[in-house]
Amino acid sequence: MTTIDPEARQGEDAEQSEREGKTRGKWPLYGVGAGVLGGVATLLADVRTGTDGRETVDASVTAEVERSVAHLGLVAGFLTVALLLVLAAAWRRQVEPRVPGSTAAYVVSGALTASAAGLTYGYGWKGALAIYLPGGMDEQSFREDGLFVYFMLNDFGGFIGWLGVVVAAGAVAWMALRERTISRWIGWFSILPVLAVVLFAGLTGLPGFQGVVGPAWMLVAFSGLAWGRSTIVR
Repeated sequence: MTTIDPEARQGEDAEQSEREGKTRGKWPLYGVGAGVLGGVATLLADVRTGTDGRETVDASVTAEVERSVAHLGLVAGFLTVALLLVLAAAWRRQVEPRVPGSTAAYVVSGALTASAAGLTYGYGWKGALAIYLPGGMDEQSFREDGLFVYFMLNDFGGFIGWLGVVVAAGAVAWMALRERTISRWIGWFSILPVLAVVLFAGLTGLPGFQGVVGPAWMLVAFSGLAWGRSTIVR
């Protein structure tokens, strides 16, 4: 019969725990990356930039759209979608088994996946402009009125899909303030995008303010998870 050295076994267990700890400490960086790239894709690569001074918007506005901006929005946007999906998978693997009784924890992964699905369309419409505008791969495929349809789809296309992320923020706030499995400051901070979206939608009907606050929330909240002391990552 083979005898296992207790000290060797303890050493192996310690190494395994250290490896798992490093993994748990790194996965929130997917959220940080999604926040940064999402801000680029949604705000910096907004195809409407430069057209705000117009009193009226008609099909001629497409002549003022920069194809490179639309292309950047597609690339950064699709990378954002990929990171949201990886983050959702990492959350399911790292967090949900640790808090099996938390409904809010399961809401987070589902909400991130929902945003990834919606944003795939929003950022895809940026890519459509990139290939159909002059200089694009399929220029001449659409006339000015056809390009205008894609321009209007981009009005809120890259913004509306962030609603799932704001729902995730609400779930994180619940986990922090009610269940105490996340640092409380992250919970208080997570309430802000939820209130902002509810107020803007309720008072004005604005459907896309989540595209403004969602990337910023992800950057700050998941930075706090990556370098903080929340229970779900310890």
